Amino acid sequence: MPSTPRPLRKLGFLTIGLFDAADPARGHESTLKIIELGEQLGFDSAWVRHRHLQYGISSPVAVLAAASQRTRRIELGTAVIPLGWENPLRLAEDLATVDLLSGGRLNPGVSVGPPMHYEQVREALYPDTADAEDFSYERVRRLLDFVRGKPATDFSGAEGFEVFSDVVQPHSPGLGRRLWYGGGSLGSARWAGEHGMNFLTSSVVKAENAEDTTNADGEPDFAAIQLAHIKEFRAHHPDGEAARVSQGLVVIPTDSASPEQRAKYEAYAAGRLPRTTSPQGPARLLFAPDLVGTSAQIAERLHAHAAFREVDEVAFALPFAFEHEDYVQILTDMATKLGPALGRRPAG
Repeated sequence: MPSTPRPLRKLGFLTIGLFDAADPARGHESTLKIIELGEQLGFDSAWVRHRHLQYGISSPVAVLAAASQRTRRIELGTAVIPLGWENPLRLAEDLATVDLLSGGRLNPGVSVGPPMHYEQVREALYPDTADAEDFSYERVRRLLDFVRGKPATDFSGAEGFEVFSDVVQPHSPGLGRRLWYGGGSLGSARWAGEHGMNFLTSSVVKAENAEDTTNADGEPDFAAIQLAHIKEFRAHHPDGEAARVSQGLVVIPTDSASPEQRAKYEAYAAGRLPRTTSPQGPARLLFAPDLVGTSAQIAERLHAHAAFREVDEVAFALPFAFEHEDYVQILTDMATKLGPALGRRPAG
């Protein structure tokens, strides 16, 4: 098996945190237990995915606040918070608070764009300002400024018994260097680099036309497109080749899986495979195939993946709608089998 130019340094996982509408507390508790298990298994990071008006985590900052009190070492991230739903100043306060509660372990990942199904939710979300809201990168820049300690107002000082600050409080030193942008296009990769953010890649990219991102048949090649994004990001980042990039493919190791689990995992991946054969929708989204197999098989495929060879951090995505016991098996195999197969030593 060929070695990678960048040995795997950080092993993480991502969960969507699904729950039953009739018993949402149980689903949230399951997510917290999965994060606790991740720490016990030696994972470097645990990430939660953000879902609004769905049966998944709608308040990742609150969930990670709880997780911060039940763990001691594992880094905690969001992948990602869609800023179209957020007020950057208020979010900056919440992020800094949780970062301090966690001892500096928070890795907030964000993205921009109009909220999903905006025409249906705009009156509930922004009844007075729907047409004036700015969903561009400017929303991220505002968050960056607030988190990094730039003034939010021209007023500060004492007023009676109260004391006011002109910067967001609390301020958490170091958090500004741990902000991530979740992007799938050359433009987002460039913007994240220019603004000194870290870059989250996933199993979805935009199939942008370029001769060096197609395969031998002239079709868009996922790995080549993702590699182009990573190179674009680092070319514009102050840290250059040292700029942090994390990859988030869906990975399902089966080393200790039962025959029934293997059959379920293979059926899940097969059902999602057709969407990977060509770009989808007006945005020309291209999806990566889910990786299912033994850790040795998955490691071989990853070592051959052009984009994986350029990263030393991963946040492998757990598949949707599996049982808690399935996630325990998958995470255990990731930590004890796949991580070592990729050359990574378990965290202490």
